[in-house]
Amino acid sequence: MSFFQSSNPVLSEKRFQNSIPVSGEVMTVRGTMNKFGFLCIMMMTSAFYAWREFSFRDNANMMPLILTGAIGGFIVALILIFKNSWAPFLAPIYALLEGLFIGSISAFYNYAFQDIAPNIITTAVGLTLGVAVAMYFLYTMRIIKVTETFRSVVITATVGLAIFYLIAMVLGFFGINIGFIHEGSTMGIIFSLVVVGLAAMNLILDFDRIEQASQAGAPKYMEWFGAFGLLVTIVWLYLEMLRLLSKLYSRE
Repeated sequence: MSFFQSSNPVLSEKRFQNSIPVSGEVMTVRGTMNKFGFLCIMMMTSAFYAWREFSFRDNANMMPLILTGAIGGFIVALILIFKNSWAPFLAPIYALLEGLFIGSISAFYNYAFQDIAPNIITTAVGLTLGVAVAMYFLYTMRIIKVTETFRSVVITATVGLAIFYLIAMVLGFFGINIGFIHEGSTMGIIFSLVVVGLAAMNLILDFDRIEQASQAGAPKYMEWFGAFGLLVTIVWLYLEMLRLLSKLYSRE
């Protein structure tokens, strides 16, 4: 069942093989997308709360919200990966925690770039939505076909990127920084463009996995798990888009 392969560690083959076959209600693409929309609303609600905390309080310390969202979201995600059947209960909690993280990070970027790029957050959100819709269109129209070669390339590149980020983080503890990850140099911008493109390609794999899992008869609760996995990729895409924009604006 190789069609379940995804470079998203959440949306992996094993998660769905363990839940097939089933009897009774089964997972559908429409149900998954509806639940994804619900999770997005929950994430935006908590993101708005975090944004207001930063905007309406002088010298607001956003680190508690950032750490709560990042660490809490990571813990919930780990539990979900091993307890897929808990997705109907934990996926909304993950969305709320991720909203705290996204809202806080967005507020920080908005404050940092308020003079040279006052619309950086709006632009990042718009580009993220645009890319997501475009990828969904390209997938549903089969303009981009998910072949074994396509899967292998995207998965390998994503794993390689994860290892690279991990190495960069470890080097950072020793005062060694890889400048182009964060700086607005030509190399840095090219790097961010590649990463944004890779995140977009992961959306294609996620759409394919959700469709194939639905056709294979995954249980109904896997709609929540699929929606959660898709949200993980969308958040990654948004953060990389925000990083790319910050590099571009820093050059002006």
